[in-house]
Amino acid sequence: MATVMAATAAERAVLEEFRWLLHDEVHAVLKQLQDILKEASLRFTLPGSGTEGPAKQENFILGSCGTDQVKGVLTLQGDALSQADVNLKMPRNNQLLHFAFREDKQWKLQQIQDARNHVSQAIYLLTSRDQSYQFKTGAEVLKLMDAVMLQLTRARNRLTTPATLTLPEIAASGLTRMFAPALPSDLLVNVYINLNKLCLTVYQLHALQPNSTKNFRPAGGAVLHSPGAMFEWGSQRLEVSHVHKVECVIPWLNDALVYFTVSLQLCQQLKDKISVFSSYWSYRPF
Repeated sequence: MATVMAATAAERAVLEEFRWLLHDEVHAVLKQLQDILKEASLRFTLPGSGTEGPAKQENFILGSCGTDQVKGVLTLQGDALSQADVNLKMPRNNQLLHFAFREDKQWKLQQIQDARNHVSQAIYLLTSRDQSYQFKTGAEVLKLMDAVMLQLTRARNRLTTPATLTLPEIAASGLTRMFAPALPSDLLVNVYINLNKLCLTVYQLHALQPNSTKNFRPAGGAVLHSPGAMFEWGSQRLEVSHVHKVECVIPWLNDALVYFTVSLQLCQQLKDKISVFSSYWSYRPF
């Protein structure tokens, strides 16, 4: 009898602790997550001098430890490139080419836009369960954490995993038509985010002659194509002769990635605490 009573008392203590976890600690963690993700969201909005209005412009100098063939400045305004001023030194003759965005053009960085949208969705999920909401089962908390973690993982992946594009896709991109003067036909340009860096790649091309003995094999999709990559564009077969990649660090993207990591860790820690009690409940209300 004493053993049964001790076991019952122990179970009651565990259930009381679990009830406290559901009613108190879960909301404390949700509030902490909201605060962190609101800070992350502020990094993406980058408001101007007032609370409303257009995002401020930030200038970033492009550089690379491996080449001085490409130099320039990119101007970022929120999730858009509002200006690009690029100088390219041609390897063969050292001719200097200069090209910049047309005055009336901006280039949306879809990766930043998507990441911001996923953060907003995570915040919405968290605020849908305010302090007055009573969680009744551990499964309910796990479901919410899984949904929030899915949005945070997607936000992080948009910044850490640039799209793989084929060379024809890059050639067809509207970015090619953003510049004045227009880019020469033997140049392709791509811009993307990789972690906390804004990267610009310039591909120099040359046409393969119809009587070329090279085995033509179109390249597949890649984040960064290598010299020798081939593709067909219009009636021409082209090959990449030179690749120039330069980049600049965006400090607030680094902040955002840190916030994502911390938030994911908090979500996982709460899931782990809930799971500890899995043997003491059967999806029943407390």
